[in-house]
Amino acid sequence: MSKPNMSRLHNAIDLLGKLVAFDTTSKNSNLGLIHFVRDYLAQYGIESTLFHDETGEKANLLATIGPKDVPGIALSGHTDVVPALEKSWISPAFELTERDGKLFGRGSADMKGFSACALAMVPELVKRDLAIPFHLCLSYDEEVGCLGVGSMVDHLANLKTPPRLAVIGEPTEMKVINGQKGKFSMRVAVTGTAGHSSFAPRHVNAIEYAARAITMISDLAREFEENGPFDNDFTVPHSTMLTTTIGGGTATNVTPDFCEFTFEIRHLPEHDAKAVLDGIKEKILETLDAEMKAKEAETGFEWEEIFSYPGMGDCTDAEAFELVRNIVPEVSGKVSYGSEGGIFEKQGNIPSIICGPGSIKQAHKANEFIEISQIEECLEFLEKLSDQAVAA
Repeated sequence: MSKPNMSRLHNAIDLLGKLVAFDTTSKNSNLGLIHFVRDYLAQYGIESTLFHDETGEKANLLATIGPKDVPGIALSGHTDVVPALEKSWISPAFELTERDGKLFGRGSADMKGFSACALAMVPELVKRDLAIPFHLCLSYDEEVGCLGVGSMVDHLANLKTPPRLAVIGEPTEMKVINGQKGKFSMRVAVTGTAGHSSFAPRHVNAIEYAARAITMISDLAREFEENGPFDNDFTVPHSTMLTTTIGGGTATNVTPDFCEFTFEIRHLPEHDAKAVLDGIKEKILETLDAEMKAKEAETGFEWEEIFSYPGMGDCTDAEAFELVRNIVPEVSGKVSYGSEGGIFEKQGNIPSIICGPGSIKQAHKANEFIEISQIEECLEFLEKLSDQAVAA
């Protein structure tokens, strides 16, 4: 690594401290952070466009640096963080604290570190004669299902010159992730009939029918594990499917008339998860649901999609990847966790990679941190990327 620009590094750390100080847990508004970034960019003559949610309490921010009549590069980061309720935090979760070359704070790695680096590059970017633009994209509600970014991606896709590449700055230790799984999260409500448990055969036991459905889901997951489809570049090389929560029943002597469970499928990008879900629903409808209704017409299964996001394919063979091929240290494979990369690719038709500072191992846990050396690596990457944007 070349010697870091200390002024830029200090600026990045200062900006990270300011971003971490905003408690943007997904249940909260992110407007304080968004307005801070908008005002920061305005100091450099950069105009921001905000895309609010229906409540007006959250927003995406899009800002373009450089010419607007050629395809550019999107630098994408989410502003929300997971809760910091653990008792084992050594320092305040929403106060950036430096110890032993590490910066501690909720969101430091996931993923305000990348956003701070991108913002720290702004003073230099505005001075450079960029041949292609950078689109700074900050989103809301990524941590609860990638719910917010869609409106901004739609806007980007409808530009006369949409971005040619998106860099999703999730923590990858500055290695390129060239694929991610998609996900469907489902809620299933099972309605039966209640009564004294001594007359159980006369009732429709909601928990038992839920259990039989869960077994079907588990059997299908085992089929994926044994028969694929497979992609060995993924950390888990096949689609996965599992039940994640369950609740129901009222007392030990009452046949339960209600049970609710949730399940998910994390699918390979080319695996048709919608067809999988339609198939399992049809099978349950034709068997379990029909059996329940034969006893009592008002019983049965109800399905609700909680959220979904698409998988992200491999764009390393695409022309757009040539912008970064020679400046990234390595392509490290594909991951089973989610990001907004699939939405940029599938919804926006924008080829995407995942590459950002910090380690995913530090995300979603107490005493989350990012190493200062990772901030340095990210700044170096962005500087080389800006060199590419000048030379393009």
